[in-house]
Amino acid sequence: MSSSPSVAHDPLGHALLDFHHGHLSATLTVHSNVAEDEPLPASYLFRTLWEMPELERTALEVCQGRVLDVGAGAGCHALELQQRGYTVKALDASPGAVQVMQQRGVQQVACHDLFDPILRDDQPYDTILMLMNGLGLVGTLDGLEKFLVHARGLLAPGGQILATSADIAYLYEDEEGALVLNLNGPYYGEVEYRMSYKEETGAPFHWLFADASILQDYAEAAGYTVEFLDHDEQDQYLVRLTLL
Repeated sequence: MSSSPSVAHDPLGHALLDFHHGHLSATLTVHSNVAEDEPLPASYLFRTLWEMPELERTALEVCQGRVLDVGAGAGCHALELQQRGYTVKALDASPGAVQVMQQRGVQQVACHDLFDPILRDDQPYDTILMLMNGLGLVGTLDGLEKFLVHARGLLAPGGQILATSADIAYLYEDEEGALVLNLNGPYYGEVEYRMSYKEETGAPFHWLFADASILQDYAEAAGYTVEFLDHDEQDQYLVRLTLL
């Protein structure tokens, strides 16, 4: 766990720290290889229960037991679950995000990558929570396959993964609505991102948007049952993967 006051190349963490310390206009810029640059106000990561999308509120309702909140950001989901009496460990690879969560009162916080083997030393979890398109943390379809195996070592018997993702095929439609895809290229849901804040730009990272059918194929092949619990008009969905 890190409590360093300043870590290079952590634009997300620095934006969250600034917002937490009163700079309410702190805004990241999200750069990708599939869309125009987009602003991401730090305030969005501090949202309250009633500011959360319905998919997220549904996920919180079906959490069970010990929860591992992956990519926890400023801790909005972890704090809500703590209030409800859950034991939650909040995980984020951003040292600044970890500092913010500690300062906001998240009781168990760790600065680790999702695939860090140290997580296997924990007591097993009943729920792995991956919200805000959190399945994307696996990076690629290869990463999804690796994660589904890795998660088996983190989950208690009958444990569940609750994750949101989206089908971004609409980004590749032509004017007539037909898909224009490079079938010899990577899967269209594998996106490369960078984040910047003020004068600081972070390292590029991969993010996966998995359409429902490909997620179902990978999860069933890895030995999970798949239930799609909810979806919205932006082609985002909430899925529950349960160990057989």
